[in-house]
Amino acid sequence: MAKGKLGFNAAFAMAVGGMIGGGIFATLGVVISLAGSWAWLSFLIGGVIALATGYSYARLTTHFGREGGAYTFLRETGHAGMAAPVAWVLILGYTLTVSVYAYTFGAYLAYALGGPHWFAPAAAALAILTLAGVNLMGVGEAAGVEIFAVWGKLAVLGVLAVIGIARWQPDMLSLDQSTPGFTGALIGAASVFMAYEGFQLLAYDYDDMANPDHVLRSAVSLAIICTACVYIAVAIGCAMLVGASQIVADKEIALAEAGRQALGETGFVGVTIAAALSTASAINATLFSTARLSSEVSRHGDLPRLFSREDKEGVPWAGVLIIGAIAALLAVIGGLQNLVQAASFVFLGVFALVNWLSWRVAEEGRWQAILGMVGALSAALVLAAHLAGFI
Repeated sequence: MAKGKLGFNAAFAMAVGGMIGGGIFATLGVVISLAGSWAWLSFLIGGVIALATGYSYARLTTHFGREGGAYTFLRETGHAGMAAPVAWVLILGYTLTVSVYAYTFGAYLAYALGGPHWFAPAAAALAILTLAGVNLMGVGEAAGVEIFAVWGKLAVLGVLAVIGIARWQPDMLSLDQSTPGFTGALIGAASVFMAYEGFQLLAYDYDDMANPDHVLRSAVSLAIICTACVYIAVAIGCAMLVGASQIVADKEIALAEAGRQALGETGFVGVTIAAALSTASAINATLFSTARLSSEVSRHGDLPRLFSREDKEGVPWAGVLIIGAIAALLAVIGGLQNLVQAASFVFLGVFALVNWLSWRVAEEGRWQAILGMVGALSAALVLAAHLAGFI
């Protein structure tokens, strides 16, 4: 594939699309159910850990000058034995996140159109298959979809957040039951950490960037900061529109009702369209970059060689189709909260590992690596304790 097809705008859009698609439309109800009025703090804590980790990802990628993310980092630092299992876990985690995004896409579309019970899973599977086709056209088409979708949804989410915050009703942030407190904020941050994993997808697109060293460093940091601000604003604004308890009750379609409360049917339609664009862009970004990762792993013999097969444009078509098919199946048969928390646990572990490698290898930014490593490990322990029923 020709080098230099992804500039800053496309790279930024791919990172934001990979994060916001699952982070706000799919998981807002999850984090509010755990953190209550502290949901904004959950997103802030997650954003700080992600920002430190994003710095480590960008520095290691530019240091080695190769795509591949954690898999490449491990191989380049003499930990080839760990690279293969980490790659398998990552690919599974990404496949699960694609299914979560598609599940949310189907839920919004079915709710808006009032379709029968089978409509939502059918729409979820169709979304994945359609975007797999977009990916097979090549990176240029995928990047164009990403840029359009990201700026559209940022505009809609921004309007929704501003209207909610302008009404300023802090009592609406609390759940009907007792307030979870600061511990709830920690559990919320750990449980929805998949909302921040999308930035690392750029590490798999290094060879497709124009001036990759500059683009990667700047796009990753700005994308994480922008995403964290959107999460915090929407968590506060939407809860003030409809109430935290209603967001938890409405689950993955909560933002559509917040849009209706803000701007009537126009708001409902606008948010539904934004949700469709957001989850579609997240599917697109994750599927594209996961296929890139699987191709890289396959070339080293750690995945079947089928995954390394590419068309004349350099697109790993086999990986796109296989990962897309598995994700479509999971979207049809799977749930939401358990998948979200399982994926978050996977990414927290990988983030801690990458920060550790950055601390060992890099000559600068060691304090960011330490912050990211301690934060990710702490969040993983909190999530494990929560899933085990201790907190």
